[in-house]
Formats: sequence, C-alpha cells, structure tokens
Amino acid sequence: MVEGKVVVVTGAGGGIGRDIALAMAAHGAKVVVNDIGAALDGAGGSAGPAQQVVDEIRAGGGQAVPSTDSVADAASAARIVECAVESFGRIDAVVNNAGILRDRFFHKMSVDEWDSVLKVHLYGAYFTSRAAATHFKEQESGALVHMTSTSGLIGNFGQANYAAAKLGIVALSKSIALDMQKFNVRSNCIAPFAWSRMIGAIPTDTDEQRARVDKIKQMTPAKVAPLAVYLASDAAAAVNGQIFSVRNNEISLISQPRPVRSIHRSEGWTPQSIAEHAMPAMRASFFDLDRSADVFSWDPV
Repeated sequence: MVEGKVVVVTGAGGGIGRDIALAMAAHGAKVVVNDIGAALDGAGGSAGPAQQVVDEIRAGGGQAVPSTDSVADAASAARIVECAVESFGRIDAVVNNAGILRDRFFHKMSVDEWDSVLKVHLYGAYFTSRAAATHFKEQESGALVHMTSTSGLIGNFGQANYAAAKLGIVALSKSIALDMQKFNVRSNCIAPFAWSRMIGAIPTDTDEQRARVDKIKQMTPAKVAPLAVYLASDAAAAVNGQIFSVRNNEISLISQPRPVRSIHRSEGWTPQSIAEHAMPAMRASFFDLDRSADVFSWDPV
C-alpha cells in the first residue's frame, strides 16, 4: 500500500505509534521512528524505544531510522522531517501520534499541566505538519494523519488539557485539508480505541472497573495501524478532512459538527422567550445527543 513512500511516525517507540510504524514498514514504507523515550507525563528521555522499533523493522527486512527530537519545539520538529529527507531523499506522510498526559480536574489544573499537554499534542501536530508542508507543496503530494480522541470529540473527566488539544487537532486537520487540497495534500484524523500506556492509569478498584479495562485490553494498538497505512497511501487520494475512529474490528466515520435543530422567530428573541420557547423545543435534541453517546459507550483514548 505504501511501497517506496517515506513516512514519519511520531511517538512510535511504543503503543499505537509502534504498531503504525511496523505496519508502514511491512507495507513497503521507509520509516522515521520518532520517540523521545519519555515517561507518560513527558519527563525524562531515552533513545532506547525508537531504536528498538527501528531494530525490529530492520530485522524484518524493512528500512527505518530513529529520531529522538521533540515535536513540542518548532526547530526540533523540523529536524524530524529533515531526518526523513536526509535519510531517504523525500517525505510522503507524517503520522502525528506523539502525546503525553497530565490529567487533573479542571479546577485543580495548573498552567504547566495545561501548557505541556497542548505543546506536545496540538503544537506538536502543527510543528511537524508545518515542516512537512513545504516539501509536500513542492512535490504536490503528501498525507497527514493525526491522532485525535473521543476525549475531545465527546468529552471526559479530568482531561480539559488533553481534550482541548485533541479537538484542536481536528480543526487543524480540517484547515490543512482546505488550504492544501490544491497541492494534492490530504489531512485526516483517527480517534483510536486501544489499550496503551496512555490509558493504563484507568482505575481498577471495583469489579465494574476491572471488567471495563479487560474489555479495552482486547482493543490492541495493531487494530489501528491498517487505517493509518491506508490514509497514507495513494488509495486514499480522495479522502480528505475526515475523522475516523477504530474500535477493535470496527471502523467508524465521525460526523462533522453541524446544526441538529434550529428555531426561527420572526420578531427576534429575548432571554425570556428563549427560556420559554427555544430551550424547551431544543431539549429533545439535547436528550437524543446525550443518549447517542451513552449507546456507543465510547471509552476515551
């Protein structure tokens, strides 16, 4: 599917990123395996995780090089893209997968906890995409695949920073898709459901919590990789500006934000008339939307 293409995968030292990197290589891509080797909260760093995945790809007959630069800094992110160009002569796709967590209830969240998560997820996706965009424009081809989350699409407790970043990535992806479509550059999002260290801290204190975690563990990172490979391939040339989710063996197309109900009043609205007429009519729509989320029982990742 991606024979001969050069693909950068960030956060590829483990979890979803690792499986995407391995799948890209298995389908013929030359891969830049980027990972700073940090802890889940972004602390520390090690070349080990990236090099291990590179060794695994090379052992299978594929081509790969490691990168330990951070996505959270513009110059560092640019070096990740340049690593691809210098190592393999070009760049064809970037998978923005790198991420950290600093979970905290909003009323207790510090500025650093907010800023650090946005720096890696949202700024990181921007920095790497922007660095690749110059090459994509010149060669009039390219694909960007961004990891979003149901934490942003639907919401989750204690993750205002992560949710804001992940929903911001959706808007970033849509804007890139619109701006660069004329250069045959595509940008799409995946909301993955998979067991990884990003959700490894889910409580398991009760039988209900343990059952939930056991169910999530069945959703392996490898299930996400085929869609990422497809979106990076020429077979997805007509797919742009979309949001997908992968949950075990199920792939879903996520709806774009749009009005679900509207009410017109020829004489205009007052706060009182909104309370007495508009909101009662809207409540049914509120209920349907809330219920649809419950029916899916989506666990944010």
